Amino acid sequence: MAPLPAGIRFIISFSRDQWYRAFIFILTFLLYASFHLSRKPISIVKGELHRYCTALHGEEVEFKSQSQKASGTPSHRPADNETDCSWAPFDQDNYQQLLGALDYSFLCAYAIGMYLSGIIGERLPIRYYLTFGMLASGAFTALFGLGYFYNIHSFGFYVVTQIINGLVQTTGWPSVVTCLSNWFGKGRRGLIMGVWNSHTSVGNILGSLIAGYWVSTCWGLSFIVPGAIVAAMGIVCFLFLIEHPKDIACSSSLVAPKGCENGTQRVRLQKQIFMDKNKPLDPEMQCLLLSDGKHPVHQNHIVVLPADSGGGMAAISFTGALKIPGVIEFSLCLLFAKLVSYTFLFWLPLYITNVDHLDARQAGELSTLFDVGGIFGGILAGVISDRLEKRASTCGLMLLLAAPTLYIFSTISKMGLEATIAMLLLSGALVSGPYALITTAVSADLGTHKSLKGNSHALATVTAIIDGTGSVGAALGPLLAGLLSPSGWNNVFYMLMFADACALLFLIRLIHKELSCPGSATGDQVLSKEH
Repeated sequence: MAPLPAGIRFIISFSRDQWYRAFIFILTFLLYASFHLSRKPISIVKGELHRYCTALHGEEVEFKSQSQKASGTPSHRPADNETDCSWAPFDQDNYQQLLGALDYSFLCAYAIGMYLSGIIGERLPIRYYLTFGMLASGAFTALFGLGYFYNIHSFGFYVVTQIINGLVQTTGWPSVVTCLSNWFGKGRRGLIMGVWNSHTSVGNILGSLIAGYWVSTCWGLSFIVPGAIVAAMGIVCFLFLIEHPKDIACSSSLVAPKGCENGTQRVRLQKQIFMDKNKPLDPEMQCLLLSDGKHPVHQNHIVVLPADSGGGMAAISFTGALKIPGVIEFSLCLLFAKLVSYTFLFWLPLYITNVDHLDARQAGELSTLFDVGGIFGGILAGVISDRLEKRASTCGLMLLLAAPTLYIFSTISKMGLEATIAMLLLSGALVSGPYALITTAVSADLGTHKSLKGNSHALATVTAIIDGTGSVGAALGPLLAGLLSPSGWNNVFYMLMFADACALLFLIRLIHKELSCPGSATGDQVLSKEH
């Protein structure tokens, strides 16, 4: 018999469950990356909506003056608040306030809608809910770009489009986090979600490149193309997303169950978990390899239960989710952590332009290094929290280092381009690390907390509460930066350092709990001691 090709041997070396799990990981990564891809065009197109055309007028003035002399027509000079190549109504002196209102309308709608999204989402099938959100988001992203082709100059049109888009985009985060948590156990959740959360940076980078390709020639396509991509991914979601492993008879754990065979080996149980036969099975055990508080469960142990993951339990209420230990603290911490992150997202290119004297395109490209640092920061936070088994302490350590790093950034970034590049990578890692960990692994931990007694319907609501509170900070950060920047960029950085200190302050109690219980298996087990 001829030996199998290397590629086939690689394929059959993984079990059916592992292939499905990898597929869901990649699919949800691409789905939410497309959401971020569609949010980026507005920051790229701002420079086109209000352009200073000094260079353009300088090149054309000689030709125009010669033609005007030949024809005998008087020359026309735009008023001080007019530019021939700007887009009304953003061609006025108050264009900064108008552009800021577009950001604020989207972020406020997103923050408000997120609180409702989790409650609605946990009562509907994830696949249908996410598909609707992606199709609607694609439509309203493209609608903004249609204003270019239909020559729409109504400020209200663009504001309403941003508000509705912000609302429908809230369907994304609770849905993808819930789906991913259904498929992956808690053992390496920090690392897995740290890698997975890089979709935020990948989406931002792709959105910048796609929008930048058309921004100078036809800025309407900078919105229509990303909108079409989001809508197309919505169709992919409807056709391929599998909400839970039980839907296709797969194991929820990261280790293959007993009797599961692949092409090269049979994986067997190494140890058996004995439980009280008179005690009803905890549905939480079907999704995650958790300890019941009395029987420690290690990663080489496997529990396979036939029940339906608690599907018969009622969805948790908003106030019920707030009572889960740690939800309020992590939500308030994320408010300030996301404030810092989104301030960089919306104002970093302008800061680089002012400090390093680069043009808008170069500043935009250089600002992507902050996202690159964010990728490594999210992965690093996940690895450390898995190794230490302490989520709050990991976030606290990175927040503690982030504040002085921001001060150093504000000081040495003025010394040259090389210093700016180094500090962008470091700041991106320390700022994005806690943000990524809280919105992914921490949200999943709290959404499957032991105090819920196996109710698997709480994850979407918990995720929405945490990210919704963080989105309030995301709306406030750019607004405060806009108010403080005229008085000097140092004041903006002082505000960011203060926000980092506040984020750390809200975690002090949880950090103390973790450090006082060094033998605890997971952060949520520390929190459950309060019950």
